[in-house]
Amino acid sequence: MAAVLVRSSILRRPLPRAWTAKITTRQATSSTATYVPGGPVLRGTVNDPTPFPPSSRSEGSHHWAFERLLSASLIPLTGAAFVTGSTHYPVLDGVLGIALVVHSHLGFDQIIVDYLDVRKFPVIGRIAKWGLRAATAGVLVGVYQFNTNDMGITELIRRVWDA
Repeated sequence: MAAVLVRSSILRRPLPRAWTAKITTRQATSSTATYVPGGPVLRGTVNDPTPFPPSSRSEGSHHWAFERLLSASLIPLTGAAFVTGSTHYPVLDGVLGIALVVHSHLGFDQIIVDYLDVRKFPVIGRIAKWGLRAATAGVLVGVYQFNTNDMGITELIRRVWDA
């Protein structure tokens, strides 16, 4: 079938001059933008590329390393606090309290960054960020008060465990 179409006289005839004149005039006057392969690029619109900040190898590595170091240090810190007890080493109890609060703050902050991004949710994102900061500051004050004026975190957990 294809061989028949190639040999046909319809395909060998040139286009009428009236058609080619219309095609060329439409191409010349249809657009004011300059042609770029792939489509016209208009400045100042959604066609502009996203400006990326200059890349750095250590951009997120310090934050990531601190989170991992804090998470890994909670294991021996918790064990040491329960073995020694809060009455003998209150500083260790305080360090454990601060490490737990900072670890929780970093985890909740990542949830807010992932799900309530400030660029997508400008109002609720900022409210959530500042709410987390206020809650963390309040919990740090409460942990300090509990460790200095009361029995301490490890003693509380030991009493709850034995009850």
